[in-house]
Amino acid sequence: MRKNFHQDHDGGAVLDLRCAAARRAIHLPDLPELSPEARQMAIRTWRGRMINEHISAQVWSALVGQLLRAAIPPELLAGVAEAVSDELRHAELCAAVVEALGGTAVARLPPIEDVPDHSDVGALEGVLRNVISVGCMSETVAVAVIRTEQAELDGTALGEVLSSILADEVSHARLGWKLLGACAPLLDAGTKQRLSAYLVDALAHQIEHEVPMLPILGAVDPNAAAAGVCDGGFARSVFLDTIEQVIVPGLERAGLSASEAWARAQARTASLLVA
Repeated sequence: MRKNFHQDHDGGAVLDLRCAAARRAIHLPDLPELSPEARQMAIRTWRGRMINEHISAQVWSALVGQLLRAAIPPELLAGVAEAVSDELRHAELCAAVVEALGGTAVARLPPIEDVPDHSDVGALEGVLRNVISVGCMSETVAVAVIRTEQAELDGTALGEVLSSILADEVSHARLGWKLLGACAPLLDAGTKQRLSAYLVDALAHQIEHEVPMLPILGAVDPNAAAAGVCDGGFARSVFLDTIEQVIVPGLERAGLSASEAWARAQARTASLLVA
């Protein structure tokens, strides 16, 4: 049996999902004829999604222990464990698309930073920082971007793949907001003040992570778009709109000073936001 995970000659981690891709084989009967360049763009796009979904599984997995230490109610913990399984399934679905496009579902994983334990604060405050970053921010952004991409592919085989992924991402984002909503009434003024200060770093990190992956390259070839290659400029606008219209107001409702934090985060990352 082929291993899903091994090391290359440099000691780097290599993700090999060829067996999983075969098990979840996807057929693309409605895919338009792709030029070699467009096909390679599509393969890179779906392989990148495969990597990102696998990393997301690792991130949610790291939160389980932190939430247990913070004595989060068991009924909320169950959703976190499900999120790990969901993200692994998403990685396999993306791998199946890579193979269906003629690529190979093998990729070297980038160095992955440990999910911080925020040992400078208490267990609940520390895990809430991560819940905000992962559930309330990253997953909420993912919902908005994937929903937009799915709408463009609605009625196609690739649209069905994105619909499956989107349904889970909606649940993950809701879980993040549910965890914050359940804990917000327990936070004193000092904790809310520290969390508000943390938002500057968390929002700046979102910009630093997402914007470089969404280059403004001009119009995407229609056939490449039909294979799931997104318009980076449009996705960037969706990303920023989601922060301003969904994430910041949601954090404000939880009693955090998110509007001020967003302004400071934008000032810190101004060079990245220049079109």
